[in-house]
Amino acid sequence: MKIVIIDYGAGNIQSIKFAIKRLGYEAILSSDAEEIKSADKVIFPGVGEASSAMKMLKSTGLDKVIPTLKQPVLGICLGMQLMCTYCEEGDTDGLGIFHADVVKFDNQLKVPQIGWNKIYDLRSELFTGISEGEFVYLVHSFYVKECAETIASTEYGVEYTSAIQKDNFYGVQFHPEKSSDAGERILENFLKVTQRNTIK
Repeated sequence: MKIVIIDYGAGNIQSIKFAIKRLGYEAILSSDAEEIKSADKVIFPGVGEASSAMKMLKSTGLDKVIPTLKQPVLGICLGMQLMCTYCEEGDTDGLGIFHADVVKFDNQLKVPQIGWNKIYDLRSELFTGISEGEFVYLVHSFYVKECAETIASTEYGVEYTSAIQKDNFYGVQFHPEKSSDAGERILENFLKVTQRNTIK
């Protein structure tokens, strides 16, 4: 299985690569469009600021490539947020894969949210073997609003989307590579997802 982690200068890509290696697979780091298109599975990571990350995607043309991918794609943290329609951070237009907005937590909350929190209302093959209320590791100041494509939720002052799915595209707000056994199981579940060609 060919696994490509998109390398566009805005991700904790090495820790994801190591997590995949622990599962018995090898992943390739690449920003090459043809390499990404030829993958069986694609992981779209992200750590940092939305508008800067989007500029990096545009500079390589990956903003046009990612929405056209037909194989299973997993966005992680900022990667998931950039797959949405709009992000308040930097007044940034996203890739528009998910019809959801990304907004900042209320100023009365401690931001960023750093640490372990529960995921619940799990409704996807991504969570096979994962219990309701499982703890995962999060670091973020912005969140994806609940929407029709939400497949898991978390509460931090407000209930928000901690995982999302549309056709072959998946996104998780948390860091599976830092979420202990549960995170590794979620990564493994993603790697076992069957091909989808239902992009509309």
